[in-house]
Amino acid sequence: MKGLPRSAVERDQFLDQVEAATASVAQGHCAAVTDRLRRLLGAFAAERIGPHHFSSATGAAHGDPGREAVDRVFARAMQAEAAAVRLQFVSGTHAIAAALFGVLRPGDTLLAAAGRPYETLEEVIGLRGRGQGSLQEFGVTYREVPLTGDGHVDEETLAEALGSLRPRLLLLQRSCGYHWRPSLSLDRLERLCALAHSRSPHTVCFVDNCYGEFVNQREPTAVGADLMAGSLVKNPGGTIAPTGGYVAGRRDLVEQACCRLTAPGLGSAAGSGFDLNRLVLQGLFLAPQMVAEALIGAELVATTFQQLGYGVNPRPGRERSDVIQAVRLGSAPRLLAVCRAFQRRSPVGAYLEPTPAAMPGYHHQLVMAGGTFVEGSTSEFSADAPLTSPYVIYVQGGCHRSHVRLALEEALTALLRCGGD
Repeated sequence: MKGLPRSAVERDQFLDQVEAATASVAQGHCAAVTDRLRRLLGAFAAERIGPHHFSSATGAAHGDPGREAVDRVFARAMQAEAAAVRLQFVSGTHAIAAALFGVLRPGDTLLAAAGRPYETLEEVIGLRGRGQGSLQEFGVTYREVPLTGDGHVDEETLAEALGSLRPRLLLLQRSCGYHWRPSLSLDRLERLCALAHSRSPHTVCFVDNCYGEFVNQREPTAVGADLMAGSLVKNPGGTIAPTGGYVAGRRDLVEQACCRLTAPGLGSAAGSGFDLNRLVLQGLFLAPQMVAEALIGAELVATTFQQLGYGVNPRPGRERSDVIQAVRLGSAPRLLAVCRAFQRRSPVGAYLEPTPAAMPGYHHQLVMAGGTFVEGSTSEFSADAPLTSPYVIYVQGGCHRSHVRLALEEALTALLRCGGD
């Protein structure tokens, strides 16, 4: 392992070299913003967005023109037939759960294509917990296809499972979650959706799109996904959406998801925007630029820690499908030191010290650095990790690469103090 910089001067010189080494990648991410923003501007113009769309109706908000306009803009932005954007979704997990409960029925089979899903879905499915009304308790059968030894989807085994199980829904988790595996690329998602539709035509291809919006030029619903869901406090909220989530895809499937969020018969026709439509739309407008900065920051993190000898996933220069950067720190003291260093360079709660604790929906104790303006926002710079071997920290988000640089300065100093060599 390469030795850590021993002084502030050495540290700054080291990070200067990291920035120089990542300059061409940063330039590519900046250049890609133009086409994504062009798509968004086209959506805003096509739906004739004006200040009158910023206010919301109260009560059930039937026929709310602001809500309906936001849905149409998101549908265009996500390259989908329809979308439902609701502040009533409390998280990405909530939006995903609404989609799963909306589509699946007793006796149906849910098949996960990329091994065990993200921890917060385990209780939704019924893999942990009892008596909460999980999918399995409602008679939905769950099966999963284990990843290959190198962390990829086992397409041969998946093809066999699709043919024999004929699942109603195929779950495709785009990001790596808390696993040391490559995130699913758009090309891989397209191939998996085509495989599912050919082997089992009635199967709904559902994508957990959290952390993936606007990372590539196309979204999953443009490459064969029937339905997808995500959180507004991740990429599409552009760091300023205060809460919420979305579902997008085939119109009938979006409606089914909305019937679980509200009630059958109400579906997508209800739900106030609480006069926050401006923040949702403005956040969407900012999202391509914010995502580009997060990707540049992820490259800085990957290059910094790889040059110090730590394992990183993805490695510098690799194509990305989400904004998550994993770093294998190898010990609890180093993991805590880095998390606490990132917190000290946060705009909110810099005085707090991240401490491992239980979190709703998670199996392991987590340590989280998240001094963000929106609580839990991962479109802002943050990091979290399960406190378990091999002590991998997952870094995401960032409004500006300069913030990531300052956080890395603090992290290198903290590692030196705790004997990070």
